[in-house]
Amino acid sequence: MKNVKYSFIDLFAGIGGFRKAMADNGGECLYFSEINSDAINTYCVNSNEPVEKNLGDITKIKSLPSHNLLTAGVPCQSWSIAGKNLGFDDDRGQLWNDTIFLLNQSRPDAFIFENVKGLVDPRNKKALTHILERIKEAGYFANYYVLNSFDYGVPQNRIRIYIIGFKDPIIAESFRLPKPIEDKVKLADILNGFTEKIEEDYIQLPRDLFGNIITQKGMSLSTSNGLNDYFLFNDLRNGHSTIHSWDIKETTERQKEICYLLLKNRRKSAYGCLDGNPLSLKHFQGLDSSISEDELEELVDLEILKKVDYAFKINPDKLENLEEEEQILLERCKGNILIIDELKTSRELKLKKISITKTIAILLEKGVLELFESRYDFKNTKISTGLYGVNRIFLPSSNIFPTLVASDTNDFVTTQIIKAKNESEHKKEFINKVYKKENYRRITKEEACLIQGFPKDYILPASRARWMKLIGNSVSVPVIDILVKAIIETGIFDKAETEKPTELTTKRKASTQHCV
Repeated sequence: MKNVKYSFIDLFAGIGGFRKAMADNGGECLYFSEINSDAINTYCVNSNEPVEKNLGDITKIKSLPSHNLLTAGVPCQSWSIAGKNLGFDDDRGQLWNDTIFLLNQSRPDAFIFENVKGLVDPRNKKALTHILERIKEAGYFANYYVLNSFDYGVPQNRIRIYIIGFKDPIIAESFRLPKPIEDKVKLADILNGFTEKIEEDYIQLPRDLFGNIITQKGMSLSTSNGLNDYFLFNDLRNGHSTIHSWDIKETTERQKEICYLLLKNRRKSAYGCLDGNPLSLKHFQGLDSSISEDELEELVDLEILKKVDYAFKINPDKLENLEEEEQILLERCKGNILIIDELKTSRELKLKKISITKTIAILLEKGVLELFESRYDFKNTKISTGLYGVNRIFLPSSNIFPTLVASDTNDFVTTQIIKAKNESEHKKEFINKVYKKENYRRITKEEACLIQGFPKDYILPASRARWMKLIGNSVSVPVIDILVKAIIETGIFDKAETEKPTELTTKRKASTQHCV
């Protein structure tokens, strides 16, 4: 590794993920930009930088001093799959314009911009193209790379886009992205209090072009005997490592059979237009004529199933003096029957922000609607929520923990090793030794730091909500480290001379929100 010195400015700095990697590779921080008070305090305490180096709100920065490397974790909400996908229609997306404006104004030798992988989704193709064109117009030669943090030294499935650019086309041509490291860091390597050796051989599962693992959501590896390294809690999917509510609650074999019957058939188009549809008593009896209404109601009492109002008759004599929203909703119906699930697919109702539930309640009260058909569905119908506060529990044999996010998740770890000869035994052992005995927990602050590539003693706020927000919004330090090393290897900073910062001028605009 070349021993060079260079200067950098750190925009949307967060808690210092970019800074640590750059400082570890000879970089001198001239300034950073951040508006979140917790992030600013964390950045300054851990890097020993004075708060005076914080430029604050990027929209108020009119110019930057001369420097060698510019970094920016541009806010991600506009592009994230979890967001509204408004792109440049979202004001926060305009921060790309502010970032590229400062790039063009300050003319550093190189830059690294980071964002969520949603930016490379086909639906955001125009936005990404626009960003790259603006960068080109600023006189830079750039490429983007979709990288998974797991490939570069942390046990986390965190896929992000990195746009890397150079002012010199020859230097840009010489840049080579480092290959993924072979000696991967595993979850067991960072778990507090775990000292057992994982002796089982594990095989890597295939990934798609974006680095996504081609298997059940959240799964990372399977053992050589085919047993998964995590357990998923939900009632909508099946598999030997899926825990259902009827596995947890005391149920009869007959009740389990009815649950599996619903699970197997609810996604069939014969029962509705959605990806998952409730079934009526008539539907159940069409599948098994011996099923009674009392049996379904017993599962409702157990809070495994729920009874839902599915279809309504429209009273033609009550259609006068309707509000606009009520009229729009009724116009979406076919004939004189209103089916709730068909309304859920209406784009017009979504655009007009018409509440289906509230509007139907009003129409029932007015006598415009009369309940025509009830159906049964699982009570828990959100996979991401999981069951009873648990989404996934990862075994120490897992290589990868899910992406850390600012809002935290219902994902847990266990330090118990489950040894089993087959799928049935694997699941039984897990339920009895881990779940029922509550031998699982959330990751600790120290583990979260290591999962993002920070030192385990990195100083963060005491409150879990606060430190989780900070660490979940950060970049993975080892990824930035390998990118900075690759940039240095091009020779771009061999003759770099750090200039003293010039006086900064600012302009006043609205405040912004940071998200890496």
